[in-house]
Amino acid sequence: MDSLDEDALLAELGIDNEPAGQSDITVLRYVRSSFEKRAAEEVADRTPCADFEKYQPLFEQVEREFETGVRITLRFGRDTSIASGNYFIVGGQLAYVAEVGETIKAPNGESDARLRVIYANGTEINLLRRSLQRARYKDDTGRRLIDPDMGPLFGDAPEPDDIETGTIYVLRSLSSHPFVAEHRELIHKIGVTGGKVEARIAGAEKDATYLLADVEVVATYKLHNLNRIRLENIFHCLFAAAQLDLTIDDRFGNPVKPREWFLVPLHVINEAVQRIRDGSITEVVYDPKTARLVG
Repeated sequence: MDSLDEDALLAELGIDNEPAGQSDITVLRYVRSSFEKRAAEEVADRTPCADFEKYQPLFEQVEREFETGVRITLRFGRDTSIASGNYFIVGGQLAYVAEVGETIKAPNGESDARLRVIYANGTEINLLRRSLQRARYKDDTGRRLIDPDMGPLFGDAPEPDDIETGTIYVLRSLSSHPFVAEHRELIHKIGVTGGKVEARIAGAEKDATYLLADVEVVATYKLHNLNRIRLENIFHCLFAAAQLDLTIDDRFGNPVKPREWFLVPLHVINEAVQRIRDGSITEVVYDPKTARLVG
């Protein structure tokens, strides 16, 4: 041993003479972070769900709704709420909040509750609500699944992580057609576009879709993280009974029956937007006789 120099001695002991950044005793190597430990412990704490047959149809239905666009996913913004019946994607797994226990006080004085969370792979875990909230935000791929009947579908202002989807626009025709001219304040076109409204209506006077006349924009609403086609269908189904029954000739003399035009007052369209926001749109229908949304 006496014949070995310092480097050889370190090698004999199985210690490389590396820079301090790699071999210094103060540098932790091959040690998992506390977050990695907690994530591994959470997976280990999951147990088989004894009554999974009760929840499996729910997962299958949600997956179908997601594939058909009935449900959409949102990144987690400022909304930290967790309630019974909520679905989340956490750690690449679809999770369902089956039960929310009584409110308790956390050590820091804030409110908390014990949750029973079921996963699509047939396991479950019992954890605190704040633990699930932290797990969601530390997962870059985590998402909230929006319920078909849950509001708000979109808000007055975008969330920090929102992706703008498009714009709802409401148009009024400047056509000289006798019926349109007589009911101009009542006839509106409702559409959704992913681009600029101005670009969408350019050349309206040459397009039978716009009654071969100029139009004016009377209202717009920005969308965030929404399925434009689905939202447009909501409006068209809601006001189907009031769809304008008008046939005009296009530039080539062919009869055309434009869609997306409805005999609906602007204030009722505004109310419909508000009801989409708060989720109550499914509770009403449009009554053409009274020109009101009725429950």
